[in-house]
Amino acid sequence: MKTTAKKNQKTGLLVRSEQLGTENRPEIDFALRRANRALETEKFLALLRSDAPRFFEIAEVVGKWVWIQFSDKQPPTITSVLAELGFHWNNTRQAWQHPCGTIQRERAAFDPRKRYRSYFAADSKPA
Repeated sequence: MKTTAKKNQKTGLLVRSEQLGTENRPEIDFALRRANRALETEKFLALLRSDAPRFFEIAEVVGKWVWIQFSDKQPPTITSVLAELGFHWNNTRQAWQHPCGTIQRERAAFDPRKRYRSYFAADSKPA
C-alpha cells in the first residue's frame, strides 16, 4: 500500500525519501567525473598530487587502480570531491576505488592486493 502522508501520524517521522534529503549535498560535475575516470594511473596520480594532495598522501595503487580508505565515514563534502575525481565506493572492500581507465567485466573474487603490485602513491618518486 502506497502512502501519501508526509509524516507518520503516530510518531511524526518523515517518510524515508524525505529523510534521505539530497538537497544539501554538494553538486557533482559528472562530465568531469567521466573524464577523470578515463585517465591512466600515472596521469591520475599527477592530477591527485596537484589538485588533492591530502588524498594523494593516503592513496594506494593496487594494480592499475587507485584506492583510498578512511577509518571512519566521511562527510558529504569529501565524498562529493572523491566522486568528482572519479572514485566510486566499493562496499565489499570498504574503499573508494578509481579504475584509471580500465573497465572490468566481472568483480574479482580475490583480494587484488594479493595478486597485483600494491604500494602507496606518496612513497613513490614524483614523475
